[in-house]
Amino acid sequence: MKKITLEICLESIDSVIASERGGAQRVELCANLLEGGTTPSAGTLRAARERSSIAINVMVRPRGGDFLYTETEFASMQHDVRMAKDLGADGIVLGLLRADGTVDVDRTRQLVELAAPLPVTFHRAIDVSRDLLEALEAVVSTGAARVLTSGGQPSVADGAPMVAKMVEAAGDRIIVMPGCGITPDNVLSILETTGASEVHIALDEQVQSPMEFRKTEIPMGGVEGGEYLRYVTPESAVRKVAQILRRN
Repeated sequence: MKKITLEICLESIDSVIASERGGAQRVELCANLLEGGTTPSAGTLRAARERSSIAINVMVRPRGGDFLYTETEFASMQHDVRMAKDLGADGIVLGLLRADGTVDVDRTRQLVELAAPLPVTFHRAIDVSRDLLEALEAVVSTGAARVLTSGGQPSVADGAPMVAKMVEAAGDRIIVMPGCGITPDNVLSILETTGASEVHIALDEQVQSPMEFRKTEIPMGGVEGGEYLRYVTPESAVRKVAQILRRN
């Protein structure tokens, strides 16, 4: 098998450090993974950059939900791209659609140009576009470097045949990276089916908060029982996947 780039999706500084130690080549740094990932804080990015030399691609997404953004949301995305560049990001991750389900080419191109020379990954917004191959061509036209996709399915385990079509259609024009639902058990079969050279995987685990005094009856968010849970990426889990990829 050709050399594979391993990207870990995560939301904490400690997980960035663990991913580097475990042998990943790149991370996608987000906040709020329970909502699919939003823009991390400037402090999170800066502290991660100060403590790690791994490539850090930064999510630029102003909120959860759909990918049809207002003018004010688009303005915030522009500011976040500038922020990420200033704080040492190695790449930007974003995705914008129009109301009819097509890629918002004009505004995506503006952000790609603003991000330069950093590469841009168009994320899984493509999976909720009206036509994946049409959307792929639109993303290529924006100058983005990469597309992250599950092949239009809830899990790439089911969408791998479509991802293979996208890899073939993309050729050398853009990288197509499978993600969502990848595990140590299926990563090799997904790479074999798709022909991809990069893979995006979340390996976070729930851990209990070390808080001893707890008021579990007082919620702080919309996830029931989530106040005393944390999500971390273990170094051992990253190392396991990295070793699988190196052996094949």
